[in-house]
Amino acid sequence: MKQLIQLEEAALFALGIYGFSLLPFAWWWFLLLILVPDFSMIGYLAGNRAGAWVYNLFHHRGIAVAVYLLGCYMANANVQLAGVMLFAHSSMDRMFGYGLKYESGFKFTHLGEIGKN
Repeated sequence: MKQLIQLEEAALFALGIYGFSLLPFAWWWFLLLILVPDFSMIGYLAGNRAGAWVYNLFHHRGIAVAVYLLGCYMANANVQLAGVMLFAHSSMDRMFGYGLKYESGFKFTHLGEIGKN
């Protein structure tokens, strides 16, 4: 099952890359921005509950799609870029086993405990 989820997430990551290719930005922007959503880990400085909430906000694909669609509605490529990058990053994280966080701590995710085989 784990491999199936990884394949699905790889396909969604590829969709994110395709979405980026439709935008008017140089490819180096993708490389620069792909890890930016991980700055949301700073929320853990305020504790596990706040950290999980902030982290999940920036790693929720539904929010990523909503941001992208808002950018389409506004005809704003920068907002579309933000949505695509959130989507691609979240898919990449899940492909590597990093899921949405539980309030019990950073290593506890909806995909299982990080670092546990």
